[in-house]
Amino acid sequence: MTQQGCGSGSCGCGGAAEPTPSVPSAVASGPDASDQIPLARVNGVPLHGAGESPDPEALRQRAYSELLRQAAQRAGLLAAGDLPALDGVLSEAASQAIEALLARELQLPAADDAACRRFYAAHATRYSLGERTLASHILFAVTPGVDVDALRRRAESLLVSLRCGSNEDFARTAADQSNCPSGAEGGALGWLGREDCAPEFAAALFAQDEANAHVGVLPRLISTRFGFHIVRVDAREPGVQQPFEAVRGAIAQTLAQQAYVTALRQYLNLLAGAAQIDGLALEGADSPLLQ
Repeated sequence: MTQQGCGSGSCGCGGAAEPTPSVPSAVASGPDASDQIPLARVNGVPLHGAGESPDPEALRQRAYSELLRQAAQRAGLLAAGDLPALDGVLSEAASQAIEALLARELQLPAADDAACRRFYAAHATRYSLGERTLASHILFAVTPGVDVDALRRRAESLLVSLRCGSNEDFARTAADQSNCPSGAEGGALGWLGREDCAPEFAAALFAQDEANAHVGVLPRLISTRFGFHIVRVDAREPGVQQPFEAVRGAIAQTLAQQAYVTALRQYLNLLAGAAQIDGLALEGADSPLLQ
């Protein structure tokens, strides 16, 4: 087996993310409005049309976008006349204003040489050239309306039994239960490099900690945007480790991105803590978290 990933682009083993579905707008009205699904709102601004029930993750993303849009207006970076959209798509002016807001509000520490060296020491194998893994997987896809907790429990239960089973057991289970086209081949993905996989799949598959460096069924599920994966590693080929000087720039970019994500999460939590949120749960803080 020499193919790289399933080729479908829908399971995370080597494809692109699925597009976010659009949601048509609507307005609650009429005598049956009280029977409609309650509207989720941010400071009174609805995030979807009456009777619609967006995916919870999509709804959270809309809420965070709306928090930022309103913050940009309060900061004078966006005209008060800019109107929200029920499909969650920001106007071009709002997008630009939010970029300006974040550039002003997020305090990002620079990654110094010592921090880069510590990261390199802890993740040196990440910067190996030519590292490959021969792997198979069983995908439990997260689809709209699915009970994610129940799906995870089902996958974890099956993981326990497969760790004690044979390769033939794994292949039969993949053929019967995997939501990836590779199930027809017993879940086989062939030889994979980091560049062949979705980032979160690669991060777990090529992790070299105690839990993942071995050959066999990995002891933990790999969670990606596509669902939960039970993964079996049949062989590993180590790559050639690059010297620190060759990868310092890449490490600095990684640390900068991590700092940005952390600062953005803290800022969003601060905005959520000061807002009136109805119809969904967001993390919130009532005091500044940025350092």
